[in-house]
Amino acid sequence: MVATKTYTAAELEALSIELLGQIAPEADFDELEADEDIREALDIDSFDFLNFLIALNEKLGVEIPEADYGQLNTMEELIAYLQARL
Repeated sequence: MVATKTYTAAELEALSIELLGQIAPEADFDELEADEDIREALDIDSFDFLNFLIALNEKLGVEIPEADYGQLNTMEELIAYLQARL
């Protein structure tokens, strides 16, 4: 039996912020609301967002197909998506 790590919403948010911080180091994550568009709020382009999703995949092992990118606009959506797949 293979044990899989269970992540809390807070752990997933902290990891997401850590990875986003590598892409947008000047961003103020204290100002990012859970229901706010991540790309718009942090002023990151689609290429940077793709790099963020790749980094999430590398850290968590969650495959995020391109068809699902539109479901990952806010931190709330991102965390719910990740929790459903971990």
